[in-house]
Amino acid sequence: MESHDVETIMRHLAAAIAQQETINADLRTCLQEQREFNRQQVAINADVQTTLARMETLLARMLPPGESRKHYPFSKL
Repeated sequence: MESHDVETIMRHLAAAIAQQETINADLRTCLQEQREFNRQQVAINADVQTTLARMETLLARMLPPGESRKHYPFSKL
């Protein structure tokens, strides 16, 4: 193999490494953003669960005593 071939290969490898470093940096940024989104989603899910529990409580208070649950399959009564 001639020296200019080795130099060409080395240049290509250096360029590939630089490109990979850019890709890795982008992926780290994406992961950081995904983690933040996930933290926000956990908070949203907790709020939804709280709202659902409140709605189920209100529904239970609104149903007549002894009302059949078959009419309200979504309720955890």
